[in-house]
Amino acid sequence: MMRSEADNKSDSAKQLIHWDDLDKEQKTTLLVEYGYYLDTLPPTCSLQSKNERFAQWLAEKNIFYAGVK
Repeated sequence: MMRSEADNKSDSAKQLIHWDDLDKEQKTTLLVEYGYYLDTLPPTCSLQSKNERFAQWLAEKNIFYAGVK
């Protein structure tokens, strides 16, 4: 039986990991990887844009990031 795209989306939403639940080593690994990704983007001084970019990049990895507190 084929699963619908909606089913796949609900499964991935259930698997979201919160950034705060990651340990220091996991966060460091992700930040290094993100640094390489940032090199492909145009620079910005906007903290809002930086947070949005990071949150979007993490969301693609099923990680939820709420932004700077």
